[in-house]
Amino acid sequence: MTKYIDFIKKAFSGEETDFTKVNIRSAVLLLAIPMMLEMAMESVFALVDLYFVGHLKESGFAIQTVGLTESVLSIMYSIAIGMSMAATALVARRIGEKNPEQASRSAAQVLLVSFIITFILSVFGVVYAEEILILMGSKPEAAAYGKDFTRIMMGSSTIIMLLFLINGIFRGAGNAMIAMKSLWIANIANIILCPILIKGLGPVPAMGLTGAALATTIGRSIGVVYQLYHLLVADTLIRIRMTYFKPHFELIKSIVKIATPGIFQFVIASCSWIFLAELVATTGGENASAGYQTALRLMMFFMLPAWGLSNAASTLVGQNMGANEMVRAEQSVMKTVKYNVIFMLIVSLIFLVLGDFLVSFFTQETEIKDFAKNALHIMSVGFIFYGIGMVMINAFNGAGDTWTPTWVNLFGFWLFQIPLAYFLSKYLEMGPKGVFISIPAAETLITVIAFILFKKGKWKTVQV
Repeated sequence: MTKYIDFIKKAFSGEETDFTKVNIRSAVLLLAIPMMLEMAMESVFALVDLYFVGHLKESGFAIQTVGLTESVLSIMYSIAIGMSMAATALVARRIGEKNPEQASRSAAQVLLVSFIITFILSVFGVVYAEEILILMGSKPEAAAYGKDFTRIMMGSSTIIMLLFLINGIFRGAGNAMIAMKSLWIANIANIILCPILIKGLGPVPAMGLTGAALATTIGRSIGVVYQLYHLLVADTLIRIRMTYFKPHFELIKSIVKIATPGIFQFVIASCSWIFLAELVATTGGENASAGYQTALRLMMFFMLPAWGLSNAASTLVGQNMGANEMVRAEQSVMKTVKYNVIFMLIVSLIFLVLGDFLVSFFTQETEIKDFAKNALHIMSVGFIFYGIGMVMINAFNGAGDTWTPTWVNLFGFWLFQIPLAYFLSKYLEMGPKGVFISIPAAETLITVIAFILFKKGKWKTVQV
């Protein structure tokens, strides 16, 4: 028992470890434990907002606004995740080569490029917030009600990008503890501020839905300040100096080469989810949309920890390839698959048994609850496949082979999932249920293809 406690303490200590040398099982778990908790905290943002706004007077409008805004923000997340892929791959490879200074220079250049891109998109989101909600299927009155929430959330895109990207840098270096702590800090601030800003307290007026956006933005900003301290000031393996931000065009070229397909990879997936959200809203109405968004938030609460676990594969593949340990890199991936399958099996059982209870925590509207439960039960059928697919995708990305999962996503989401969802929901008149069915069907197909391509081993030849 003592050795397990000591192991968990080590996972939370942030102690620097050579992941190319330690036992593979230990390497996976040392990275996975803080990474899972980190990603669990990312999902808490949306759940906390959903809980508080679900008890507002216009809860249907509020829940729909939060869900649709998150769907649009997923494009911003895609850019942040795509750039963080480049950061993780480059940093992990340089750390595996025992070159932390070059790893720090790479991290600085990724930050420079990402900041410019995200700033431009955030301005667009602020200006066209109401139009974006209407485009997503929101009714004009609901869009008018939620536009300020969307405007603030879109305006904070640069903060969102920094939160994802800097954590990707620390994960690449194998320091998952700092990444985890930054999101814990951000979430604690959000949980404290949400009820104060939404309902009001003392001299602070009740801001309703707008207060939820402000709480989340302030919380994330505090988390970014913590990250920047460890990146620019503290004595860590990755230490960025201001001179590293001077544009280095050869390095930027390498970053763009890895990040561009990585961004497309997640934009493809995100746009697919946006299309599905719009399809649910138009075929099922406001209650179906609110129920679907509730189910998605619950699903992501459990899926993001699984994504965090699969991130361990990304770091281990990158570092072991840097150390020229190809066999060890592949073994690390298969060990991560095993743990993720176990985790996702447990999640499936939770959703099947406790789906009604979990949905009731967020809304008491009968129709919304019925749609949410239906979505949860159908989507949970494919959870085990989701778990395997996540690890495969992260393994490719950690190797710097971001094109393979991009093509897999393009086929799985746009050439299979969207046509299937449209066919089932409209042609067969299944409505939202048809959309729900298309989700596990597509994820299963994507997993099978990704696994076959991984075993072929072309990823082992990628240079970054």
